[in-house]
Amino acid sequence: MSSDSSSIEQGGSEHGGSEQSKVRIERDSMGPMEVPADALYGASTMRAVLNFPISDLRFPRAFIRALGLVKLAAAKSNQELGLLDGKIAAAIVSAALEVADGKQDRHFVLDIFQTGSGTSTNTNANEVIANRATQIMGGEPGSRLVHPNDHVNMGQSSNDVIPTAIHLAALMASRETLAPALEKLRAALAKKSEEFWPIVKTGRTHLQDATPVRLGQEFLGFAGQAENSLQRLNRMDIALAEVALGGTAVGTGVNTHPEFSSRTCRLLSEMTHVDIKETANHFQAQSTLDALVEASGELKTIAISLHKIANDIRFISSGPRAGLGEITVPEVQPGSSIMPGKVNPVIAESVIQVVAQVVGNDATVMLAGQGSYFELNTMMPVAAYNILQSISLLAASADNFAEQCVIGIEATSVGPDMVEKGLMLGTALTPAIGYDAAAALAKEAAATGRTIREMAKIKTELSDDELDRLLEPESMTEPGAG
Repeated sequence: MSSDSSSIEQGGSEHGGSEQSKVRIERDSMGPMEVPADALYGASTMRAVLNFPISDLRFPRAFIRALGLVKLAAAKSNQELGLLDGKIAAAIVSAALEVADGKQDRHFVLDIFQTGSGTSTNTNANEVIANRATQIMGGEPGSRLVHPNDHVNMGQSSNDVIPTAIHLAALMASRETLAPALEKLRAALAKKSEEFWPIVKTGRTHLQDATPVRLGQEFLGFAGQAENSLQRLNRMDIALAEVALGGTAVGTGVNTHPEFSSRTCRLLSEMTHVDIKETANHFQAQSTLDALVEASGELKTIAISLHKIANDIRFISSGPRAGLGEITVPEVQPGSSIMPGKVNPVIAESVIQVVAQVVGNDATVMLAGQGSYFELNTMMPVAAYNILQSISLLAASADNFAEQCVIGIEATSVGPDMVEKGLMLGTALTPAIGYDAAAALAKEAAATGRTIREMAKIKTELSDDELDRLLEPESMTEPGAG
């Protein structure tokens, strides 16, 4: 970034006499304002810095990238429409690309907890891009050779730009990080399903013994959850594809060209390889966060699926001696500061904690959706932060879960060894002796410590061959009767 000393004004005695000041004077509609001399933002951003000293939370990189791309595409569209001078448009495109690429991130300084429309951050982007474009054209920051409102924000309002940038950021993050992570997890689980298919173990319902199931079938269920998560992600993308850009202040499109939004959306789709389109109803798109609430709900469902998978794997691997111990998970770190040799299912635990965060984020997005009043929602920044964090956390945890846990899972002999002792083998005798007799058999086996086979030999007239046929575990893992 260029920081020409000529852009630094002298502060007189107030700023140290003849020494160059560390601030410069910028102006906005409310008057002059001191800003740091090397900052690319201007007066309005500085006012917001002072107004919102709330937290250390900032818009994530994904959002700033999307916002930069929206400004870039908007400048191109306005030039194509003959509304923006070619040289100014080119400078804005160059500056906006730097913002999208992360080269100006240090100039995006505003707290998430700010004006509910995100106007402060839209202004932050306008001022940074305008001042950087001014530098590119040979001018000094603050000179407004490129104007933040008249040029960078041409045909736009915070009220349609911010929700558009949120949708775009979520779409790109979904396609680039979360979808590949879920596919990696699905593939790893499917591979384990094939590997574990020959292994028959005792199934469990209500945390109690049930009829036999293949370990591979359990993992097939996990893989199916990951597959369904990918389908949910597709539904989320459909909801987010419709954007508010073009509605300007209240949805009417005042001060923008009728073709501005469609042209800009087309350019954004080409640049990002995600499909976005102008909404057919700007009034609902700007006055609600319904699409974000829907998208966050899909993310929450994906999180709950991951919880099921991680928690089951954690319990199936419990032990190694006093638990179920039907599988082992990779030993990635010591598990205790006091118990030597203890190893814990820490990767699964990290997934479960991510799930808790995502569920909390969804509650925040839902409440933000309720902050829609008349023509505008006024909780957009916090909704953006939470939904983008959910995508980021789910992507990282799903990828890490696959890489550091699922791929290295191994089966033990415990599951198959326990099948013969399972009381629910009696279910297979029901067609031959009836439910009541089979239930009595199971109860007596439980009371005496005998197996179902042993009790059947004593209490029924079934031959050994018939018992072998009826109590063959593998046949109980597929449909069949008689």
